[in-house]
Amino acid sequence: MKLNSILRLALVSGLCLGIAQQAAAQSAKVLNLGFVGRSTAPEGIAMQAFADEIKAKTNGRIEIRLHPGGALGGDREVLEGLQLGTVDLTVPSTSVIANFVPEVQVFDIPFLFRDFDHAQAVLDGPVGQEMLAKFKAKGLQGLAFGGIGFRQLTNSRRPVNGPEDVKGLKIRTQENQIHLQVWRALGALPTPMALPEVFTALQQGVVDGQENPIGAILNNKFGQVQKYLTLTNHAFTPVGFVMAPRAFEALSADDQKLFLEAARRAMQICKEEVAKVEKTGVDALRQQGLQVVEKVDTAKFQEMLKGAFTELGKRFGEATLARIRDQK
Repeated sequence: MKLNSILRLALVSGLCLGIAQQAAAQSAKVLNLGFVGRSTAPEGIAMQAFADEIKAKTNGRIEIRLHPGGALGGDREVLEGLQLGTVDLTVPSTSVIANFVPEVQVFDIPFLFRDFDHAQAVLDGPVGQEMLAKFKAKGLQGLAFGGIGFRQLTNSRRPVNGPEDVKGLKIRTQENQIHLQVWRALGALPTPMALPEVFTALQQGVVDGQENPIGAILNNKFGQVQKYLTLTNHAFTPVGFVMAPRAFEALSADDQKLFLEAARRAMQICKEEVAKVEKTGVDALRQQGLQVVEKVDTAKFQEMLKGAFTELGKRFGEATLARIRDQK
């Protein structure tokens, strides 16, 4: 009898625990995080780390559900979803955020950053924080800035050894006015296009080339439809970790603090993943058959962009550009 009682008690306890766990799972707040990168890309790995940290530190109260690969749409569509409250989080490049918060376009100026450490110091520093503060007025909540590396040029027509080789190339760009201005100044024919459409456009010859960090070139398999890679390092690619204001304001003060801190840590993880990819990425693309131009006279590119630089200095203010360049 005593044994039967113990067994019945264990069974009831197990049932209660299962019911409690099921109820907890059902009551968890689910937030949807959509982004165009793949789950294996640096930002995808960083977003998974963010989701894991939020789940662990809230004991499962909050679940971040990832939707990589443009499953919820391109960067612009997802940002519009944040404004409407139909998507909760995203991590697009600032080139696309600039369509909503024009001031962040300053980060897209070519040859502005010395290296990734310099860029991250600016993004984490006063200039970056001032930029994040501007998001709220545009119906967005900025959490943190990070980056996915410097942009490189690929194409299917010819090796690009200098700016003269860019002339006439149809190059896919992000939906960003500075990128368009810069490529036109170099004599290219820039074509704005959402990332999920680029592979097919390259494959079908709608565009000759594209420019992206090494990790994005690999993860989107552009090496399969391109012949030449030039390590131009022409522009850094910052990303903004952005949240729907409605979703952020629904969090408690403690959870808001957790999200901000976890977002900053996720951006550091992204930086570390970019470094890993860039150590082996060029060789991987070379093995896929791409001809790689490693030594580029960037001074020639900058010389051709002098007029654009003067105009951009007037637009954003030389003082702002000096603050960025002088950041230690």
